[in-house]
Amino acid sequence: MTVVDTTPPPVARGLHRTLWALWALQGVLGVFLIVASAGPKLFGEANAVQTFEDMGAAPWFRYLVGLLELAGGIGLLVPRLAGLAAVGLALLMVGAAITQAFILDGGALVLTPVVLFALFVFIAWGRRHSIRRLLKR
Repeated sequence: MTVVDTTPPPVARGLHRTLWALWALQGVLGVFLIVASAGPKLFGEANAVQTFEDMGAAPWFRYLVGLLELAGGIGLLVPRLAGLAAVGLALLMVGAAITQAFILDGGALVLTPVVLFALFVFIAWGRRHSIRRLLKR
């Protein structure tokens, strides 16, 4: 009788862990964007309103950013859309970093959108095959 080794090779196990880490990251960021970022903007929480007033932005812009964050957060939770949502959110974070740095004089607060940008780029890179499939249609 021959014994067959059915354990996956180490590379496959590492890839499996990476995929789970990617999904966990998408889940955490998706929920964060929906609850802690889009929610305050859409429901008119005082700090969110004040921030946009400090920028000199009209109320519609706060709603637009909130809707983009809500759509991106939901997109991160939908397997087929996660990569494309991450690309959109990365672009949104570029605008947020520029706004923090030059309009709000945020100093160290610029780090938040920069770190989020890096995480969204990582997700987009990890989901690049699904992005290609969506764009081919």
